[in-house]
Amino acid sequence: MRKSLLSLTLIFGSALLAGAVTPLWLRDVQISPDGSTLAFTYKGDIFTVPVSGGTATRLTSGDTYEQMPVWSPDGKQIAFASDRNGGTDIFVMSSAGGQARQITFNSAAELPEAFTPDGKNVVYSAYIQAPASSLVYPTARMTQLWQVPAEGGRPERVLATPAKSPAFLADGKSFLYYDVKGFEDEWRKHHTSSVTRDIWRYDAATGRHTNLTDRPGEDRQPVLSADGKTVYFLSERDGGSFNVYSFPIDNPSQVKALTSFATHPVRFLSRGADGTLAFTYDGEIY
Repeated sequence: MRKSLLSLTLIFGSALLAGAVTPLWLRDVQISPDGSTLAFTYKGDIFTVPVSGGTATRLTSGDTYEQMPVWSPDGKQIAFASDRNGGTDIFVMSSAGGQARQITFNSAAELPEAFTPDGKNVVYSAYIQAPASSLVYPTARMTQLWQVPAEGGRPERVLATPAKSPAFLADGKSFLYYDVKGFEDEWRKHHTSSVTRDIWRYDAATGRHTNLTDRPGEDRQPVLSADGKTVYFLSERDGGSFNVYSFPIDNPSQVKALTSFATHPVRFLSRGADGTLAFTYDGEIY
């Protein structure tokens, strides 16, 4: 797999070149649907930058903390989480910048995961209403999956169990996701136990959940190919740290490594429609 390091500069202030910095530890990296632009978080603000590299554009500013940008399917909007009104709520703004509008208002922390394929709803994680079977041991770590109209409106629960990074299948309702089984710190490395995360397939028509990576190690962030036949994901296997792997969606046992980074974990995987995969390694964007 060809790997290229993205070179970028952040400029703080209005055209003040003296404020330019070369950043490290970029987070929440998401490539746009057309594969041309990256959105990411840096020091609590949302930025975009061309995939070819260059000067990043700052979309948010202020003393608040913004995080987890996700693109709408047409690339015209970005949803993100912000604590600007006290709690962590979801806002939507133009991907070119401008005024953001708040679309969630619960006192629980609400974190965007994706747009629905039709672009009408933002799917997010929040611990709001756990099923009765979970209330013996309630914890905010065990979130539910919700959706809310991108223009604002009434939230609707999608799943009562934790489901992160949903990647929608062809029917627009079923999806892949990775689970959360317990309290394990997501930043811990080389963890092997019964609570490590797995990639699952959820069939909306039947309500069935199928574990596609049933193993003791960590498997996260499923991303689908444009034709829906290949799953890309981050995995900590083969005795190393997190790398990018793939498998045919109809044969999850045929896992293939696509990157071979050592020492540090790969994070924040996403894919553009042209097949470009984006992720971070050692604080930089690839």
